[in-house]
Amino acid sequence: MQLNEFYARKREETAKQCNNAWAKLEKIQLENRNSDSKLIQFINKCATEALIARKLELEFDDEYYKKHSLEELQKLNSDMFSELAPGNYENSMLNPTYAVKEFGAGMGQMLTFYYSTFFNFKLYVFSQKNFLNLKWMNNLIEMDALIKAGADDYESLKAHIVKAINDLDEEALLMSFRSKWTPEYGKNYKVIKNADLSDNRYLYQYGKYISENELKIADFMRSYPEDKLQQLAECTAKGFVRGYELSRKDLTKKKSFNFIYSLGQERLARAVAEKLTKYDLKAFYSRVSSTSPNKQYNYDNRFSNAFFYNQEIEDSMSKLFERQCAASEDVLSVYGGPVYFDNFGEKPFNPEQKTECLKYSPEQQKIRQVSRIKSNQIIQKYIPRDETSFCIIGFPTPEIGEKFEEIYEATAEVNMLDTEKWEAIQQKIVDRLDRAEKVHVMGTDGNETDIMVMMQKLEDPTKHSNFVNCGADVNIPVGEVFTSPKLTGTDGVLHIKETFLGGLKYENLKLTFKDGFVSDYSCTNNEDEEKNRKYIEENLLFPHKTLPIGEFAIGTNTLAHVMAKKFDILDVLPVLIIEKMGPHFAIGDTCFSWEEDFPTYNPIDGKEVTARENEMSCKRNEDPQKAYTSVHTDITLPYEELGFITAITPKGEKLDIIRNGRFAVPGTEEFNKYLDEMED
Repeated sequence: MQLNEFYARKREETAKQCNNAWAKLEKIQLENRNSDSKLIQFINKCATEALIARKLELEFDDEYYKKHSLEELQKLNSDMFSELAPGNYENSMLNPTYAVKEFGAGMGQMLTFYYSTFFNFKLYVFSQKNFLNLKWMNNLIEMDALIKAGADDYESLKAHIVKAINDLDEEALLMSFRSKWTPEYGKNYKVIKNADLSDNRYLYQYGKYISENELKIADFMRSYPEDKLQQLAECTAKGFVRGYELSRKDLTKKKSFNFIYSLGQERLARAVAEKLTKYDLKAFYSRVSSTSPNKQYNYDNRFSNAFFYNQEIEDSMSKLFERQCAASEDVLSVYGGPVYFDNFGEKPFNPEQKTECLKYSPEQQKIRQVSRIKSNQIIQKYIPRDETSFCIIGFPTPEIGEKFEEIYEATAEVNMLDTEKWEAIQQKIVDRLDRAEKVHVMGTDGNETDIMVMMQKLEDPTKHSNFVNCGADVNIPVGEVFTSPKLTGTDGVLHIKETFLGGLKYENLKLTFKDGFVSDYSCTNNEDEEKNRKYIEENLLFPHKTLPIGEFAIGTNTLAHVMAKKFDILDVLPVLIIEKMGPHFAIGDTCFSWEEDFPTYNPIDGKEVTARENEMSCKRNEDPQKAYTSVHTDITLPYEELGFITAITPKGEKLDIIRNGRFAVPGTEEFNKYLDEMED
């Protein structure tokens, strides 16, 4: 059955049931309006959210945004997310701190989870899948009756909520899964294909939060010169295709790719997608993002399912996921990989640490860890990584400040550096590093980094290399050489005075490594040392107690570094660019996870990169759970905090790669040019 036919049938089949549920909720609201019971008033709050979605559904169609003025659409959007606005969130049931204050520990967090389900009802209206709300409306109607019958304790209500969670419409879930992998289908496709981008009202078709950020980027992209737009589009499309060429994968087998972008970037996304049609590739748009209305809300509720998450539920979801993949093999097998616009510029976020927020227990962490590996195994069966590629490229957003347009142009220049010229220079660094038994990295000017990184042994240096010479293909911009280091003997300290990882700030992050694994850690975000350790455990190591060094790399893109310094934007740059601006270490899996057995070759000398696994990932055939972490977090050491990077040969000869913040390998003077100009 075609997706459009299926959803039309589901809407028709459930229309009467939905109408009955809405009528019952209206009646419940009237009956409950004078109740003194907090739980009954909570029922009414949930019902109100369901009825707001109902009102929107009665008015909504594909032409909805054209029937209203920009001001009307802005008000609607503001009203949709008003409960998350500063001043409102503090007294909202979406906030676990407030919920616990009102209903006590346990009950409060559970009701936050439940209420957020109804708060999100209105978002289904925009994809015209409102029937997905039906089971929750019926659950709410039944909960009202339970509470009035006296079954209002935590365990009774928990059992009732979990009943809805386990009530799965497998046919609908299968079709929803297929829709995420099907080209030229869905709400996001309709927008990017048909919207009038000259009118900012188009943004309100998505059902996402629209801030000044989205409006400004849409205005900017609308006036962006066509020739520059086409250059950026060509750079991105070429990067995706080149990823296949350099890894010697067959692009002709692929028919689709996933385009991930943010609201306001539709004009550029259209141009990239059009260029990739030359390769018989069609886009689907499973994830389109916008500015978060409240990052604290997202942080507070990241483990909100902890009150019911267990092995039984995880096993059920894993089996469902495998059935979905098996039933969708036809669309998964021709999937080529993602093209991803990585945006930066949002203000750094240092979350408030709240004791009321739910967290996974050690047992739940283990379940989650195992499930992530298992999910990767399942997806590997249908979309093997050694048959796909990707391309990611970064762009600033207007939130970065008054110099947004200048920064955008500077970023475009960095993104479009001559990759072949850069790769030729990087090869000189690779040649020197391939002589090393180990590499010593030392900080300076208060940076306490002092780490010895062990290299893999090259069986035949005339044919093999330890380091990937990375140009502008899968990761744009150009500018790094990287390897999977040997874990045994990799010891020392990595210290970063200030960094932002996963959108979170770390002050004086210090990781100590023993035989390649994190053995100790600290930061100075809070005065309380134990809070700092928990912050690292929950946000950097989670769900693990320790992680290995999966990657050691040296970023060479000094132009990006100069850009960051010139505009003072280091704190808002994405990892994608930061990792090209100095040496970096990734904790977690190697860059070759799940494709270690697929040969990789360097573009200049054609040597095979043999350092594709380490002592941990080599266990993949024995037990993937022992081989992979499903984590890969890059941590970059800035040039100015770097004393030296020195390759040490088996005979003890010391060969500098970088000394006092400058590249020291003969033939790499071009990389220093931008740094020297910055200081003049």
